[in-house]
Amino acid sequence: MIQLAWLIPIFPALGALINGLFGKTHTKERAHLVAIGAVAASFLISCLVFISMATGAPATTITLYEWIASANFRVNIAFLIDPLTSIMLMVVTGVGLLVHIYSAGYMHHDEGYARFFTYLNLFMFSMLILILGDNYLLMFVGWEGVGLCSYLLIGFWYQKPSATTAGNKAFIVNRIGDAGFLMGIFTIFVTYGSVRYLDVFPNANLATESVATAITLFLFIGAMGKSAQVPLYVWLPDAMEGPTPVSALIHAATMVTAGIYMVVRSNALFALAPFSMEVVAVVGAITAIFAASIGLVQTDIKRVLAYSTVSQLGYMFLACGVGAYVSGVFHLFTHAFFKGLLFLGSGSVIHALSGEQDMRKMGGLYNKIPITYKTFLIGTIAIAGIPPLAGFWSKDEILVSTFVGGHYLLWGVAVITALMTSFYMFRLLFMTFHGQSRVDHEVAHHIHESPSTMTIPLMILAGFSLLIGMVVGFPPESGWIHHFLSPILAKGGEVHHPSLAVGLGLMALSTVVAVSGWALARHLYIKEPQLPNLLAERARGLYTALVNKYWVDEIYQAVIVRPLLWFANFLWTFDQWVLDGLVNASGWVTLMESKISEIFDIYIVDGTVNGVSATLDVGARGLRRLQTGAVQNYVLAMVMGIVVLAVVFMF
Repeated sequence: MIQLAWLIPIFPALGALINGLFGKTHTKERAHLVAIGAVAASFLISCLVFISMATGAPATTITLYEWIASANFRVNIAFLIDPLTSIMLMVVTGVGLLVHIYSAGYMHHDEGYARFFTYLNLFMFSMLILILGDNYLLMFVGWEGVGLCSYLLIGFWYQKPSATTAGNKAFIVNRIGDAGFLMGIFTIFVTYGSVRYLDVFPNANLATESVATAITLFLFIGAMGKSAQVPLYVWLPDAMEGPTPVSALIHAATMVTAGIYMVVRSNALFALAPFSMEVVAVVGAITAIFAASIGLVQTDIKRVLAYSTVSQLGYMFLACGVGAYVSGVFHLFTHAFFKGLLFLGSGSVIHALSGEQDMRKMGGLYNKIPITYKTFLIGTIAIAGIPPLAGFWSKDEILVSTFVGGHYLLWGVAVITALMTSFYMFRLLFMTFHGQSRVDHEVAHHIHESPSTMTIPLMILAGFSLLIGMVVGFPPESGWIHHFLSPILAKGGEVHHPSLAVGLGLMALSTVVAVSGWALARHLYIKEPQLPNLLAERARGLYTALVNKYWVDEIYQAVIVRPLLWFANFLWTFDQWVLDGLVNASGWVTLMESKISEIFDIYIVDGTVNGVSATLDVGARGLRRLQTGAVQNYVLAMVMGIVVLAVVFMF
C-alpha cells in the first residue's frame, strides 16, 4: 500500500484542476463533491499508509522521476514515507476532509463557491507535497505553495479591503521567513553536496558546530515565519479575515504546522547545534506567554482562537528546543483535533448569529445551539489541559520534558501560559454560551443550530479530542506515539525520562493550574460579571497594552513599514526626477544635436553641393545658348572677336 502514496497529493491537485476549469459551469453540489471526493481519496490512502507503517513497514522512498540534473546537483521528485510522514498525512488529510465537509454547509450561499473549493484543494496539495517530499527543495516547493494558497484564501473575500490587506500581510511576512529557509537550503547543499534527507542526516556530523548552527538558525527563521513565532507572528491573527473553514485549516492541519514539521524533520541537524536548540526553546516560550497574554482580553471569538494558536505553536517549539521532539509532534497531533473543533465551532456560532463575531454581543447560547455548545465545551476542556482529554496528555509531556531537562525558567513560563490558556478559553466559553443573552434582538429571533454538514464534523473532532490523547500517549513519555516516532530521531528516542514521583507531581500541578484557570474565569464571568470591568479600570495601563496587542503592529508600522514606504517613495522620486531627468536631458541634448546636424547637413553641406550644381547648371545653360548650330552666327562671332582683338592691340 505504501507504493500508492504518490497518489495522495494527486487527488487534491485533480480536484483543484477540475473545479478551477469547470467550476463556473457545474452546480455547487458537483463542486463540493469533486473537492470532498478528492480529499477523501487522499485520506483513504493515507490511512492505508499509516496502518502499514504502524504495523512495522520500513521507511520507503518512492521516486517518480529526475527533476534537476546539473553537474553535481541532482534532485528527484521523490516521496519519503516514514512514521513522521504517515502521522502528518493522517492529520492533514483527516482534519482537511472534515473541513471540506463543513465548508459545504458554511459556504453554501457564497458566490465564489467553486473558487473556494479550488483554493482549498490546492492548499491540501501544497501541504501534502511539503510533507511527502524526500528533500528540502521539494519541501520548499510545497512550502511556497502553501504560502500562495494562504494568500488566496485569507483574501478570498477580496471585496473587503481588510481581507486583501490581511492576505498581503500574510504573504509578505512569510517571505521574510522563506528567505531564511532558502539560505538554509543553500548552506545544506554547500556543506553536504545534496539536499536529500537520506544523504544529509546520516552524514550530519560532517558539519562543524558553527556550520550546523548557521544551517539550523536559517531553517528556524523559515519555521518562525510559517508557524507564526515572535517576531513574525503578526500575520496569523489577521488571517481571521478569511472564511472560518480557512482559519480552521490553516490553524489546525496545514500551514502553521509546517514549521514544526520542518524542525522535527531536521532534528539530526539541530542535535549538532545546542545554541540553536536554546534559541528555539526561548523563542517558543516567549511566543507562548506573549500570545496567551493578548488572548486574555480579545473580544472577537476568532481572534481569541488565533492568539491561542500562536501560543500553542510556541509550546510545540519549546518542546523541540528542549529535545522533546515526539512531545512536540504529539501536541501538534492533539492540537489539530481540538483547535479544528474550536474554529469550526466558532464558525457554527457565527453562522447562528448571522455573522456576529464579537463575544460581547453573545451569551446564553448553550441551549439554542446545543450540539455546537457541547462540542465546543469538549474542545475548551481539551485545550485547557484538563484530564483525561487530549490536550492534557500532550501539554503535560511538554511541561515534564522542560522541567526534567533543567530548563526551570522556561518551565515556569510554560506553567503560567497554561494558566492563561485555561482562563481565556473558559472566558470565551462563558462569554459566548453562558450568562445573560446580549444578542441583538433582530438576530435573536433567527438563532438556529447549524446543518448536519457542519455539526457532524464537530462531533467527530470532539470524539478525537476526548480520546486520542490517552489512546496514543498513555503512559506519559513512553506511550505508543513515542515508540512509533522514535526511528525518526537522531538519537533514537526522547532524552528526558522523569521518575514516577516527579511525573505524577508535575501532572498534578498541571491539572491544578488548568482547573484554576476554569475557576477564575467562572468567578469573573459567571459569578461576578462586573469584576472584569473593575479590574480593567484598576490596571488600565496593562489592560490598554493587552487590548492594543502591545502596539506591535503600530511599532512595525512606524519602524519598518513607513520607513520602507518612505524609502521606496524616495527611490521612486529619485528615479523619476534625477535618473529619468538625466536620461531625458541626455535624450534632449542628443535630439538638439541631431536637429543642428540636420540643419547643417541640409543648408550647409547639401546647400554647397546644390549651389555648385546650380551654378554649373546655369553656366551650362548659358553656353548652350551660344551653341545654336547656325554657321552665320559663328562667322559673326569670329568677326566680332577679330574686331575686338584689333581694337585692343591698336590701343
